[in-house]
Amino acid sequence: MSYHFEDPSAEFVLAVERVFGEHPRVLDGSRAVQVDDVKLQLEAGERELWLIETYGPLEHRLAMVQVRDDVEDALREAKEKLGASD
Repeated sequence: MSYHFEDPSAEFVLAVERVFGEHPRVLDGSRAVQVDDVKLQLEAGERELWLIETYGPLEHRLAMVQVRDDVEDALREAKEKLGASD
């Protein structure tokens, strides 16, 4: 008997690395990462990707992107919203 475990949040960290081209700082058990001064956080059962600007202990929610089928698609949309270039 074999078991198959799937953890979409673990894939999230690798997807952030692919889309943003840098290794993110992992926060909150791989459901949130930080890239520069922006935190990308999965919420609502991993259906929402929040873009949160951080200033020390203060946070400001910039936008939310729906995660449909592929977290990488949502990350690309988030990158566009942030105005980051390739």
